[in-house]
Formats: sequence, structure tokens, C-alpha cells
Amino acid sequence: MSPTMGLVSLESEREGDQCKYQRGVKHLCESGITRVPSKYVLPTQERPISERTMSNGRNISLPIIDFAELQGSNRSKALKNLSKACEEFGFFQVVNHGISIEVIRHMMDVSRRFFELPFEERSKYMTSDMQSPARYGTSFNQNKDGVFCWRDFLKLICPPSSGALSLWPTSPSDLRQAVVSYSTETRLLFTMLIEAILECLGLIETSKNNYSDEEESILKDFGDGSQLMVINCYPACPEPELTLGMPPHSDYGFLTLLLQDEVEGLQIQDRGKWVTVEPIPHSFVVNVGDHLEIFSNGRYKSVLHRVLVNSAKSRISVASLHSISFEQVIRPSPKLIDEHNPRRYMDTDFTSFLNYVSTCEPKRKNFLESRKLAV
Repeated sequence: MSPTMGLVSLESEREGDQCKYQRGVKHLCESGITRVPSKYVLPTQERPISERTMSNGRNISLPIIDFAELQGSNRSKALKNLSKACEEFGFFQVVNHGISIEVIRHMMDVSRRFFELPFEERSKYMTSDMQSPARYGTSFNQNKDGVFCWRDFLKLICPPSSGALSLWPTSPSDLRQAVVSYSTETRLLFTMLIEAILECLGLIETSKNNYSDEEESILKDFGDGSQLMVINCYPACPEPELTLGMPPHSDYGFLTLLLQDEVEGLQIQDRGKWVTVEPIPHSFVVNVGDHLEIFSNGRYKSVLHRVLVNSAKSRISVASLHSISFEQVIRPSPKLIDEHNPRRYMDTDFTSFLNYVSTCEPKRKNFLESRKLAV
């Protein structure tokens, strides 16, 4: 074989490998692999067992916010707990949230069944268009990731317009109904949580009989805001010590409401150490996003988190990411800026975020860092 033919053959093999990995982890596992391909192997210092990222087996019980108390006579105490959770942890768990177990179970069940579909059915929704109403993909940002993550996902923009809904998966047959019901419930929960957070920040006052026009405007922005549903699948991994389901990152948006199954995997960074979040059945893990950090002018901070995988069980989670509309600008609230607390972040919007992730490999809180002002 000539040297030229050898180079062409090697290039074709590399392209074939790239195509294989772009099809996702589930497809890879279905082929019967027993080792983690090099495309998924992290540098030694970034692996979950390395000295720098070692969790030492620590678990953490996040602050628990009883949603029923937020709606009842103990609201003032619940608000203090909520503000403390946002300031000190950036994460909390919500119980007694009012979303029925039936709605939650249906959402988890249909999510699991989607990833059990044949690859040919799942692949119908593969696209590189980040604004597509329905997008099936893999890794974290598969167009930019140097090392892939052990994760497949289905992203759905909610609430769907009549035209967008027709682009959602038709299998399983009850997926559309389940997601519409679940997204409606989580949107309502988000609006009530963000109302409480705005009260914690002193931007609205719920004790009054009526909101001012300014308060009504703020609440309307959130009520009409964006919602992205991300259904994640983390297949069982033959060598979980070499890779991650998701790398350390913060979430774009105001709040993320996470529903997870009984399999542990979510870790947050607490005082420089990685600790595992203990799942509470039928609860929501809620975290502060980059937008809320900007809007609060740094009072509430988004927190780095990542996802571990394991060799025994696949893990399913459903993340509902909420913000104001994609067209609106995010900036620090003027009421949270003064001579003692100067403005710390520049304006940003969804287009800025898309431009950033299309040119950079998103890592840790890099996008948010790019929005900071020198103070």
C-alpha cells in the first residue's frame, strides 16, 4: 500500500470513529463494548477518582424547602430558609411541591422508554441546530467537546407552539402528552419559587394586597419566560472511574428543577470538595443558574456540579431549565446596585450564549466569567 493510500485509510477510520461517537453512548453500549473508548477517557487530573476531584465518599443532604410552608402561615420562616439556601449552597430540595406522583412517574417512565427505542427511531431527532424544538444528542456540547461525556439527551423547548409540537417525537406514543403535562406543572412551580426568591431579594412584597406595575412587569417576564426540558440518560459504564456523565458546569438560566431516579450521580462542589447529593423520592433538586447570579448582582451564586456514572445501573434525570424569554436581556436588578454593591456583571442574552458555546468548549463557569465586570 502506498503512503498516500495509508493516510486516506487512517483518515477514513478516524471519520468512522467520530461518526460512531456522534450516535451516542446508548448506541455504543448496544454494540456490546466492555471498555471505555479513548474518546470518553478524561485526563488523569479530571477523572472522578483523581486526588484533585476526590469526593472521599461524602454525601450531602441539601437544604430542604417545604413548599407547603412557602404557601402557608410559616412563609416568613420558609423565605429565610430559601434565601440562606440560595446564598450558601446555590442548591436546595423542594418537597410537598403539589405535583402529583402520577405526573412524576409518567414523566420518568416515558423518558426511560424513549431511550429504550431502537437507535433508528431516536436518531430521527438528531440535529446540530441548538434552537430546534426537539433535539436528540450526546455528550455536553458534542460539536466542541474534546473528550465526550457518558450521556445522551433529548431536549424539548416548552411550551411548544402548535407547529413545534408536531416536531416532537411520536414515540413513545404518550411522550408528548406526558411532557406537556409535566412541563405545565413545573412551569407553575417555577413561577411560585421565583416569586418567593424575588421577595427574598426585596424586589417584590407579597404581603400587600396588590402588586405595583413594576412588580407585575417583573412577574410577567418570568411567567412568559423560556423553558427547556432536558431528558438525560446515563447508561451503565464499564469503567466509570475514567469518565463523567457531565463535566463540572453551572446552568444557564434562572432556576433548574431536576427530577432524578433513585440512582445517585449528581455531585456539587462544596468548599472545594465534590459531594454526592442524596436523592429524595419525588422531590425536586433546584439550583441557582447563571442568570439569577447576574440578576441578583452576585448575591445568589450558581454552583459547579457534575454527574458521575456507575457500572451497575443506568440513570435517568429530567432537568427543567427556566429563564425569561430568549429575546430579553439579562442584567443586574437596578435595586440591587448601590455604592456599596456596584454593578458586577454586563448585560447578556441568549444570542451571546449561543455565540459563546459555538466558538468555545464550555467548561466550568467560563461563560459567566466572561460576563463579569472588573470591580
